[in-house]
Amino acid sequence: MAIHVVNEAKRCLQCKNPRCRTGCPINTPIPDMIRLFRENHLEEAGEMLFRNNPLSVICSLVCDHEKQCEGHCVLGIKGAPVHISSIENYISDSYLDRMELTPAPKKGQRVAIIGSGPAGITIAVLLAQRGYDVTLFESREKIGGVLRYGIPAFRLPKEILDRYKEQLLRLGIKIRPNTAIGQSLTVDDLQRDGYQAIFIGTGVWRPKKLGIPGESLGNVHFAIDYLVNPDVYDLGSDLVVIGAGNSAMDVARTALRKGVKHVTVFCRRNQVAASVREVEYAIADGVEFLYGARPVEITDDGVRYSQAEFDADGNVIALQEPRLFPATSVVVAVSQGAQNRIVSTTTGLKMADHGLLATDGQGHTTRPGIFASSDVVLGARTVVEAVRYSKQVADEMDRYLQTLAHPADTPTE
Repeated sequence: MAIHVVNEAKRCLQCKNPRCRTGCPINTPIPDMIRLFRENHLEEAGEMLFRNNPLSVICSLVCDHEKQCEGHCVLGIKGAPVHISSIENYISDSYLDRMELTPAPKKGQRVAIIGSGPAGITIAVLLAQRGYDVTLFESREKIGGVLRYGIPAFRLPKEILDRYKEQLLRLGIKIRPNTAIGQSLTVDDLQRDGYQAIFIGTGVWRPKKLGIPGESLGNVHFAIDYLVNPDVYDLGSDLVVIGAGNSAMDVARTALRKGVKHVTVFCRRNQVAASVREVEYAIADGVEFLYGARPVEITDDGVRYSQAEFDADGNVIALQEPRLFPATSVVVAVSQGAQNRIVSTTTGLKMADHGLLATDGQGHTTRPGIFASSDVVLGARTVVEAVRYSKQVADEMDRYLQTLAHPADTPTE
């Protein structure tokens, strides 16, 4: 691995106008990272990566690099791009356990973070470093949110999240596992107990339905539920996965690893939404794809579907008569929506479309002191997008808390 990474780093042209950096949603200073690595300054490169992106080691594993940094590398125009993800992973993974995050002097202000997924971890780290007293509330027993319970271990080893937990604790962040805000404790309770700013980053855990007959049958499951703990499911020998995003690929590849003999992914369009690399891995694992398969009903024996025909532009021009595709189990993987547990127990919070939280674009919800970002606001997005938005919201929360601490400095109209 080390030899491969060193050789890849040597291939970097150190472009004056690095397309790789513009292709990164969080603007990672990729040429600087590679230059420092080549000059044997691994510690400095790691520090720079984590300063820019607290989830650097995770993003190096799960980002869609083919569309982002590596997809913009100039060497990829005529050949293979620099394998930037491997270089970033080597640096950030090596640095994770040795980094020393030093918080600023305590400000004496409490902050509550609800949800320990990508957004929650990012904001907890950034605000703890600035001296705020941060408590992280997680409804499950371990931190990570979708990183732990929605991405398989073969894509993201869970020990990375355990190492992150150690860093959170070193920063002085308090963690309350098995605590779902909106049940025994509410947002009102948090504000009563002195949390001056509250961040909601609960993710999107409510699966979306297809809206066809048969979805309540015993052989049908939802992707987001299956990925939480695949070991409790008995899928039989033949599985149909309906949906073609990265979650569908995760379900298909996991099922094969858990003993399912045949997995077929139903792509309702003539192309998949998942990243190129994830599709290639799925094919390598033995997953088969059926394009243009439009499910109309799920039965005990499989999926009845109409086969779509497309023109050159991908438009449907005909649908064949429904037919049965035999399967012992079906997993529906067509995205997720937000749960409303917190909204239903908190006055003053408004919802946007599809059950998502309404914000002003800077993270402010419709109730003062309460902020939100990432999936619960924007719908299911990528990890790196969650980090990007959450960095902005952390800055906004910092400004808000400073106005509370120094009201005389607040401009008046």
